[in-house]
Amino acid sequence: MRRLLLAAVLLGSTASAHADGAISRIITKSDAARLEKYEATRTEALNDARENGDAKDVDVVNTVMTERPLRFAGFDMTGDWQCRTIKLGGDPAAVVYGWFKCRVTDDGAGWFLSKINGSQRTQGRFYDDNDLRLTYLGTQFVQGEQPKRYGTYADADQVGYAFRTAKGFRIEFPAPVFESKLDILELRR
Repeated sequence: MRRLLLAAVLLGSTASAHADGAISRIITKSDAARLEKYEATRTEALNDARENGDAKDVDVVNTVMTERPLRFAGFDMTGDWQCRTIKLGGDPAAVVYGWFKCRVTDDGAGWFLSKINGSQRTQGRFYDDNDLRLTYLGTQFVQGEQPKRYGTYADADQVGYAFRTAKGFRIEFPAPVFESKLDILELRR
């Protein structure tokens, strides 16, 4: 029985991302503060988008944001993905961009995301938070630039929560540095 329990624990740990508590040593104070205000920021951005956004964009927002979160256990995030950015709360109140390419790899330390085309890029790592979400720490950069290492340049740092859905997953970035109140990176196979 003990061996069976140990095997189940080990199997569950291989399916999850980087779960050694490293995030508490890495996350910046400003990003920790963004996550502390996540719920309020998310609510404000969604309300702004729904009240002031273009109906076509709001329909996409409602579809994406009402997808029920699923557990990450047993989910293999690695591989190629279609990804698009959605910006909420700002001027304009809702913007849905077209699809680009993203890739998730596992380098042995956990899942690592790279947006691999388009002019605006991101790359970063996922960390365990709870059964239904992961925390993402990354850096944004422009095509042709060398990405900065997370924590070395505040204007490039990104923080967000990732949620698995039936169609893929999404990352919600509260209070991004530029343009909006909440950014969403939606990923589908």
